[in-house]
Amino acid sequence: MSFHANDIRSLFPSILQPADDGTIPVFLDNPAGTQVPKMVMDAVTHYYKTMNANSGGAFATSHRNDEMVKATRQYMADFINAEDADEIAIGPNMTTLNFALSRAIGKTLSAGDEVVLTRMDHDANVSPWMLMAEDNGLTVKWVDIHTEDCTLDLGTLEEALTDKTKIVATVHASNAVGTINPVKQIAGMAHAVGAYHIIDAVQSAPHLPIDVQEIGCDFLLCSSYKFYGPHLGLMWGRKELMEELPAYKVRPSKDKSPYRWETGTPSYETYSGLLACLEYWEMLGEKYGSADMPQYEGHVLKMKQGMLAVQEYERGLATQLIDGLQTMEKVAIAGITDDERYDWRVPTVALVVDGYTSHEVAEHLAKHYIYVWSGDYYALEIMKRLDKPDGMIRIGIGQYNIPEEIDRTLEVLQAL
Repeated sequence: MSFHANDIRSLFPSILQPADDGTIPVFLDNPAGTQVPKMVMDAVTHYYKTMNANSGGAFATSHRNDEMVKATRQYMADFINAEDADEIAIGPNMTTLNFALSRAIGKTLSAGDEVVLTRMDHDANVSPWMLMAEDNGLTVKWVDIHTEDCTLDLGTLEEALTDKTKIVATVHASNAVGTINPVKQIAGMAHAVGAYHIIDAVQSAPHLPIDVQEIGCDFLLCSSYKFYGPHLGLMWGRKELMEELPAYKVRPSKDKSPYRWETGTPSYETYSGLLACLEYWEMLGEKYGSADMPQYEGHVLKMKQGMLAVQEYERGLATQLIDGLQTMEKVAIAGITDDERYDWRVPTVALVVDGYTSHEVAEHLAKHYIYVWSGDYYALEIMKRLDKPDGMIRIGIGQYNIPEEIDRTLEVLQAL
C-alpha cells in the first residue's frame, strides 16, 4: 500500500484547524518545526496523569518515569540504528547539545589545531565550533559550495584537510536549499586525517532514513520537533567518545553516558511525546512499508520502511512544486532542480521572487493562509555565499501536505 497524506491528515489535529474565515491553512513552514500527531499530544497528557516524577525514586511514578525514559532512548537509538541506547543524549535542542559537545572537545585540543566548517551549514553547526576555535587558538577553514546547484565543493574540503585537522563539521541536508551531502564519503575523508566528523542531521531526519553505523561519523545531532515530535534535541556519539570526552556536568550527576551530557532535570513529559512520535514512525512502517531491507529487523526495520514510504511520497510533491516554480519567469530557485538528481535533495526549496523581498512574499502567502518562512533561517553562510542579504523564501514540504496544497501555493505565487 502506497503512502498518501490523505490517509494520515486526520491524525494531526492542528493542520485541520480553520482560520477565522473557515480556510484550512497550508503548513509549508515544516523545516522550522513540524506539527505533531495526536498520539504525541496524548502521550504528554498521559505522562502527567500517570508518571509525573523525577528520576531515581523508590516509588511507583518514578519507576514508570524511568521505564519510559529507557524505552524512549532505545527507540531513538533504533531510529538512527545506533549500537547502544546509552549513546543517545537528549537535551532541550540541538544547539545546546552542540555547544556542550564543542566545549568538551575543545578541552582536548591545542593552539594550532584546525577546524573545518562549511558555507552550507545552519549556524548551530558553525558558531559552536567558531567560538570553541576562538577560545582555544584554533584555525578555522571553510568548505565552499557550487553556487549553480548549491552542492558542496568537495575539492575545497580535500584542500582544507591536513594532519592538523581535528574537527570536520558538516550538515547532512541543508535547512535552506535542501541539498543532501555525501556524509559517508566526508566521514571517510575526515577519519583519513584523524579528525572527528560531526553531522547536523536536523533537516535530514524528517525525510530520509539515517544509519549512523553505515555513515561512519563520530557524532550526529538532530531535533525531534522537526520530525513530528516535541521540542527536544538529540545527540548520538560513539560510546567511547561519549564516555571519555570531558563533558561539563554538575558533580552529583552520573559520570557515564548519556547522563554526563544531560545537564539538569529534563522535561520528561516531552520524552514521553518523543516515544510516541517514534512509535508513530513505526506505525507508518507497519502500514506502508514494503522496502526490502534485510540488514534491519524489529523497530529499526519498521521505522526505516516508514521513512522510505514517506520519502517517495514527498519526492512527488517536491517535483510538482519545483516544476511549477520553474514556469514562473520572476522566480529563481537555489539548489538542485534537475529531477534526475532529486535523490540528492530533501523537499525543502529556497527561492526569490523578482521585485519583492522575501518577507513581502511570505506576508503575501500568509494572507492566503499559506505558511512559509523568509529570511536566512540561521543559514547565514549560504545566504552570504549566494549574495542574498535579504534571505530567501523557504517552502518546506512535510508528510501531511497534499498535491492540492502545492497547487494552491503555486497559484498564489503566480498571481503575485
